[in-house]
Amino acid sequence: MKDKVHPVYKETTITCACGEVVHTRSTKQNLKVEICSKCHPFFTGKQKLLDSAGMVDKFKKRYKK
Repeated sequence: MKDKVHPVYKETTITCACGEVVHTRSTKQNLKVEICSKCHPFFTGKQKLLDSAGMVDKFKKRYKK
């Protein structure tokens, strides 16, 4: 391997907006993310459906058989 070509791979902390902290290694240090697997609706099963001005009800009413 060539010298001085590869970035420095050091320990870092990834912090989510929900408060989850993950210690890992990366080329960047102290990353802050908005969403992680602890708070993402796909992984938690707590998916929220936003109803903007009754659009969901309108859709259900239209396609109800």
